[in-house]
Amino acid sequence: MQKTLTKKEIKEIILTELPGLIRKDPKTREFILQLAQERFADKKKTEDRFETLLKEIEKLRVEGEKKWEEMRRWWNENQKKWEENQRRWEENQKRLEKMEEEWNKKWEENQKKWEENQKVINEILAEIKLLHRKHDTSIGALGARWGFRAERSFRDAIKAILEESFPVKVQRYHAKDEEGLVFGRPDQIELDLIVKNGEVIVAEIKSSISKGDVATFIRKLEFYTKKEGRPVTRKLLISPMVDSSAKELAESAGIEVYGYPEEVDFQELQN
Repeated sequence: MQKTLTKKEIKEIILTELPGLIRKDPKTREFILQLAQERFADKKKTEDRFETLLKEIEKLRVEGEKKWEEMRRWWNENQKKWEENQRRWEENQKRLEKMEEEWNKKWEENQKKWEENQKVINEILAEIKLLHRKHDTSIGALGARWGFRAERSFRDAIKAILEESFPVKVQRYHAKDEEGLVFGRPDQIELDLIVKNGEVIVAEIKSSISKGDVATFIRKLEFYTKKEGRPVTRKLLISPMVDSSAKELAESAGIEVYGYPEEVDFQELQN
């Protein structure tokens, strides 16, 4: 009985014998070539395809080089632009830094000038305030001196007129208020007295009279009456400047108020 070959055994036989048959047997070689042509192109077609492929590769290479050249040119141009922009940016940065430095310098100079000017202004204001205080003090002192001298002049004039023209005696009363009844503390009390036949008239002459001056005058009268034990017949306040509230207070206390010495009716002193 003949043995049946397996596919593996057949394949081994073909691989072993086929190369020799292709070399020795033209038919076998032709058969193999026909089978190969169905799957693979012949030499000419292969060469044509290879040539076409080479041409396409060359075309792609040329186009690639062209594109690469364009890209390189674009890169170089943009590189130059970037470098130019970088240079301009650095110049602008330096210019800005210089401007900032100059501005800071001017600011410091202006700040210094402002502080110096402010110092001068403050000194001027201080001098103005000082002059103002000196002015007020001078005016106040001048007013006080004028008021004091005016009061003394009026007092001396009235004293001379009354003593020369009427049977009266004008005298300056001085006493120490030990208990502080008038000013709230011990102080010297002064009053102008007009004495006629034992009667006492008290006259206060001032450059100006306020409500407080009237209250002080009333306490002086009370002090005089208490200390001397003598009643006051008439009470006179004489001044060119009398506050309205001071006049009301004086009149309510029975005090006669006159704007000028000439308004006083001295003829009553003869009666």
